[in-house]
Parts: sequence; C-alpha cells; structure tokens
Amino acid sequence: MNASRRTALFSVAASAALALSLSACQSGEGAKAEGAAAPVAKGTVSASASAPAAAAGTSTGNDTGSGTSTAVGTAHKADSTSSGAKKGTATPRCRAQDVKVSSERQDGPPYTHIILTARNTSGHRCEMAGFPHIQFLESHKQDVPSVAKSKPAVPTVLNPGDPAFVLVKLSDGGVDEDNEVVNAFQLVLEGDSAVIAVDSSAGGGLAVDPAKTLTGYWTTELRNGADDF
Repeated sequence: MNASRRTALFSVAASAALALSLSACQSGEGAKAEGAAAPVAKGTVSASASAPAAAAGTSTGNDTGSGTSTAVGTAHKADSTSSGAKKGTATPRCRAQDVKVSSERQDGPPYTHIILTARNTSGHRCEMAGFPHIQFLESHKQDVPSVAKSKPAVPTVLNPGDPAFVLVKLSDGGVDEDNEVVNAFQLVLEGDSAVIAVDSSAGGGLAVDPAKTLTGYWTTELRNGADDF
C-alpha cells in the first residue's frame, strides 16, 4: 500500500473517531440536561397538584402534612365563627318594657291562687326566663319561694303577642290564717331590675298569708300536676 493511500485511510479513520467522540459528548450532555430537568418538572407538578387539593380541603396522597392541617384548621375556624354567630343571635330575655303583666283569681272562695299573665307587647321574640320575683307586702321583703316541679323542660319563648303564665299561691284558705289584704304588689323578671307593679284591687283585693305563698315558673300554658301546689 502506497503512502498516499495510507494517509487517506488514516484521515477517514480519524474523522470517524472524532465524529463518534462528538456524538458521545452530545449524548452525555443531553442526558445531563434531561436529568436536571426532571426534578424541576416533578416539583412543578407537585406544587400544582397540592394547590387545588389544599383549596378543596381534600388529600390526593401527595399532600404534605402541613397542607392538610392548614385546610382542616381553616374549616375549624369557619365552624367556630359560625357557632359564635349562632350564639350571638340567641333569643334575648324579656324585660319589663317588653311585656304587660296582669293577674286574675283562680277557683272560687276562698281564693287561694292567682294566675299571672305576661303578654309580649314588643315587636320581637323574647324568653320569659325562670320565675317572677314577687313581693306582696312592704312588711315582707323576701321574694315568694318558687316551686321546682313547675319548671318547664324547654325555654318559654314568646313571639310578639304571645302570653306566658304563672300560678301563684296566696294562702291555704284557712279562716284562722294570718292574712293581709293586698290591693297591689310588685315583681321583677329574671335578669331584669325594673319593677313591674300589678293591680290586684278588683274584688276587694287579695288575702295573702306571706308564710304560705309560692310561685311557679313561667310557662306557655298551665299544666295539670306540675302547676298544682
């Protein structure tokens, strides 16, 4: 083989080797570029998937613990706010200015009981809480004791115009009792300090024995048994 032919073959071999080397380098760089891009693409997908999951308050299996607790915490906060709003809108108690109180005798002589009626004259709902704090006589400042069995199972809530009732015992009806005639008396409602004056002069007034008096709780209707005392 002459020198010129060997030179030509050497040049071809060198060119092929150089091409293979360049191809290998390019393939390596491509692999590196692809390997570097993979974490970026994965991170981008993870963030995009987490955002809707957190907003919806659900788990996709890839959500972090902090993402889940944030969504749940937000839900609890909303529930707490909602509960607070409900508590803040509870029915208010009736006050003296919300009702008109009247009395009437019950049964026949001797009149031992009266029925108090408190009618809601306001333009809103209110609750007649507890029992009336009654004082019949100036000489006896103690409130009339209440009868526990007459306490209703549910709050006595009145719409505008609705009445509430209370049975009040005046005496045992005995001729030898230490009764005093009462033509007017006063009471206050639970949670209120305003005094309500009640006229009881009709029929010659009420014969009251302070040692025997009792009062029931406010109810929407008088009930046999619970209000008998």
